[in-house]
Amino acid sequence: MELDELLKKLEKKEIDFNKLESYLNPNEAALLRRLFIEKNSGKSLSSIGSTIIDFKDVYGKNIENPIGATQIPLGVAGPININGNYAKGSFYVPLATTEGALVASVNRGIKAVNASGGVNVIIIHDSMTRAPVFSLPSISYCKLFINWINENFSKIKEVAESTTKYGKLKSIDTFVTGNNVWLRFSFSTGDAMGMNMVTLAVEKACEYIEKGFPEAKCIAVSGNMCSDKKLSYVNTLLGRGKTVIAEAILPGKIVKEFLKSRAEEIVETNLRKNWLGSARAGSPQFNAHFANIITAIFIATGQDVAQVIESSSGYTWAEVREDNLYFSVTLPSLEVGTVGGGTQLPTQSEALNLLEVKGSGNPPGSNSLKFAEIIAATVLAGELNLLAAITSRELGKAHMKYGRKMNV
Repeated sequence: MELDELLKKLEKKEIDFNKLESYLNPNEAALLRRLFIEKNSGKSLSSIGSTIIDFKDVYGKNIENPIGATQIPLGVAGPININGNYAKGSFYVPLATTEGALVASVNRGIKAVNASGGVNVIIIHDSMTRAPVFSLPSISYCKLFINWINENFSKIKEVAESTTKYGKLKSIDTFVTGNNVWLRFSFSTGDAMGMNMVTLAVEKACEYIEKGFPEAKCIAVSGNMCSDKKLSYVNTLLGRGKTVIAEAILPGKIVKEFLKSRAEEIVETNLRKNWLGSARAGSPQFNAHFANIITAIFIATGQDVAQVIESSSGYTWAEVREDNLYFSVTLPSLEVGTVGGGTQLPTQSEALNLLEVKGSGNPPGSNSLKFAEIIAATVLAGELNLLAAITSRELGKAHMKYGRKMNV
C-alpha cells in the first residue's frame, strides 16, 4: 500500500500503530509513524527525522516504534596519556553532552596529568552479575539449598554456559533473609557488557536448579541483589562490571601552573567535600562528579546509559606527598562493553573506533578492559580539575564562560 493510504488507515485505527513494520520496511514505518504524529499533534518533527541511522539495522534490536533520532553535541578531550595494562599511549576521548564547560574541564585536567607523566590504571575485578531470588518453605531448607548449590556448582556452570559462547560462570555468592535466598551469579562476558548474556544464562540455570531442588521456587531472575541500574553497597563491595583504579602524581609546580591551586588545598577540599560532605548527606558516593564524565562517554559510545547509576559510584582519594599531589579515583562498578547494544550504531561505532576499542578484542575481553581503563583515566582528569576549580573558586567563572551566554 502507498504511504497516504496507510496513513488514512492508521488514522481510522484500521492498522496498529505499533505494527507498521508488518506493512513497510523499518525506515518507511518510522517515516509514516512520524508523519502520523506530526499530523495529529500539529508539531513539526523534521529535526528528529534527520538521522543517518538505518532503522533496518536497529528495529527490534535497539528500538521499538521509531520515529527518528535525537542528536547530542559531541566534543573531544585529550589526547590523554595512559599507562594501563590494556590502554597504553595517547587517546582522544569523545564526550557527548549538553553541559557547557564539561569538555573544557576534562581537557584542563588532562593537560595537568599529561604534564605529570600521565595516568596509571589497573583493573582488579571483572564480572557481570545476575542474582535471582528463591523462596524456600522454611529457614531449615535455606541451609540445605545453599549446600546443594555448592555441591552442584560444576553442573550449574555447565548448564549456564550452554547458552553463551563467551560467558563463563566464575562464582555464585549466596545471601539469605528469612526463607529467601539470593544466588548472585558472576560471569566473565568477553567484550560485551553482558547483561542480556548473563540473564539468559541464569534463566537456564534456574530451570535446572528448580528441577534439582524442587523445594526452591525462583520468584524473580533479578532479585535486586545483582544490583542492576540501582545504587547499592553490594556492587561497591563486590564489584559489578569492571573495578578500575586510576592514579596520578602531580608535582607541586604543575598543580600551581595548570590548576591554580596547591596540593594541600585540593586534599582539604576532597576531604571536606567528597568525604565529610557525602557522609553528612547520607550519600554512598564519595566523589564530585564521576557521573558527568561517564554519562558523556556512555552516550558517545552506545553504552546502556541507565547503568551510569552504579557505574559512577566510587571514591576520590588525594594525598600530599612533600610538595606533590597524589590523586586517585576508584570505580567499583564500571559496566561497559565494546560489542552489542548501542555500540553498533553508526556514530557510536566511530567513537569506539576513535578509542581503538571497537568490536571484539584479541584476546576476547581485552577491548572492553582497555575501554574501562580509558574511562577511568578520563574520570580522574575531570574529577581533578573540578576539585581544583572549586578550590580556586573558578567554578562559577568557568560555567559563565563556557556554559552560559552573558545575556541570559
